[in-house]
Amino acid sequence: MAAADQAGPAGPVPRTRPSVHIVGACDTRVWRLTTRERLARSFATAGIDDIHQAPAPLPDAGPVILVRADLVYDPAIIDALAETPDLLLDAAADQDPDRPVAAHVHAADAAWAVAALAGTRPPDGMPAGVRRRRVDQLDTAHRQALRKRETPYVLRLDASTRRQVEWRLFQGAYKGVTDIVTKYLWPVPAFHVTRLCARLGLSPNAVTAVSLLLVVGALFAFWQGWYALGLAMAWPMTFLDTVDGKLARVTLTSSRFGNVFDHGIDLIHPPFWYVAWGMGLAAAGAALPAATLTAGLAVIVVGYILGRLVEGAFILWHGMEIHVWRRLDSRFRLVTARRNPNLVLLTVAALAGRPDIGLLAVAGWTALSLLFHIVRLLMATRATRRDGALRSWLSAPAAELRTTGNR
Repeated sequence: MAAADQAGPAGPVPRTRPSVHIVGACDTRVWRLTTRERLARSFATAGIDDIHQAPAPLPDAGPVILVRADLVYDPAIIDALAETPDLLLDAAADQDPDRPVAAHVHAADAAWAVAALAGTRPPDGMPAGVRRRRVDQLDTAHRQALRKRETPYVLRLDASTRRQVEWRLFQGAYKGVTDIVTKYLWPVPAFHVTRLCARLGLSPNAVTAVSLLLVVGALFAFWQGWYALGLAMAWPMTFLDTVDGKLARVTLTSSRFGNVFDHGIDLIHPPFWYVAWGMGLAAAGAALPAATLTAGLAVIVVGYILGRLVEGAFILWHGMEIHVWRRLDSRFRLVTARRNPNLVLLTVAALAGRPDIGLLAVAGWTALSLLFHIVRLLMATRATRRDGALRSWLSAPAAELRTTGNR
């Protein structure tokens, strides 16, 4: 059986990885990628690199995945296809497909599946063992990496839908649980800048490198008490921090180095900004008493480190990020004492001519946020001991979310 491991004298035999055959053709590029390039990159992440398109013949043996050239697939669907044999896949009910969107079958049934996907034969009289499912029936709604839940999409692609498809892919690359600035202010401008970067052929790492230069520039300006100049570099840095990750996801160019490069900068630089802000107060004519400044910076730096440790402990003990346990945690993530909300406090204070009050506000909010997360960690640990493993509210069935609110 191609769909399952076969036991032999030497033990289980690993299942043969399927090949991929693209049905039809499409000349429209999306995020500068052709259909074949996008599918090849998508399936490569699932460990499949054997990609074919007509006029290449169908394989004579082994499992084969059939996908349509005129569709763009959610990465979650690609992963599900790779791991689910004997499957004929339809789009979600609200996407109203006129024919199946993909299949994973044995080579003997590949010609039947091609005809079904091409619309030249109704998908009836299915081969024995093949199941028919919709994409919304796949177990892919909870995207842990992107902290959100959504029905996986299948998008029809042609010249008239390209812009809508690009916007949908961009939305799909966005984290569902994040800070208020990233969630509500950046999406539209970030979409246009990401499109420009893709059109120019810029890599995500190049965008991250520019972010690093802005980190250093803002650090120097804050230290000198040049708060307006520092903020003029800090805010574009936070914006590009959104762009680089989205560019990597929509162009399917994520890499281990890029992930470390981007998240390493994000993790390390905020405390240095706050210290530089404090050191620049005297030059800006808003000096705090030495003891107050030292205490404020200590609360910010120690609170930042402890906050990260609490978040790490939550992942280690409970297998999920602290921000996705309950809806309350996701809502608090909008304003918790991370870089962007703190930068809002500093900006408002600088505009009011009181950068000293801004620093103290960040210190106070850091302490309160740390206390909140410590309490949530203790509550989660207690809940685990009482009820067993935790489940994120994002993974709960939609009906349960509506009836309980999942607080």
